[in-house]
Amino acid sequence: MNKIRKGDVVIVLAGKDKSKRGTVLSVDGDRLVVEGINLVKKHVKPNPMKGTTGGVVDKAMPLHISNVALVDANGKPSRVGIKVEGGEKVRFLKTTGAVVGA
Repeated sequence: MNKIRKGDVVIVLAGKDKSKRGTVLSVDGDRLVVEGINLVKKHVKPNPMKGTTGGVVDKAMPLHISNVALVDANGKPSRVGIKVEGGEKVRFLKTTGAVVGA
């Protein structure tokens, strides 16, 4: 069970975007892409077959999962634990004890 999943609201703990918040767009192993975080300028060639124009676009690059934490109800970063509740595993926030995704 992954502690951080697609759709979670996270806060960045380290790097150039420290203390910024965003929604997780995708998770691939130990790396994840967060909306509006870790943006880079990407030079794109035009592709008439796909109907895309060329130029410089902003693209969100992956972050390591250890550099982000879930945001609790108070807006602070929180670690995530896993416990069995009602016969199934659930994620909960260590700071408040609230169940995530319930």
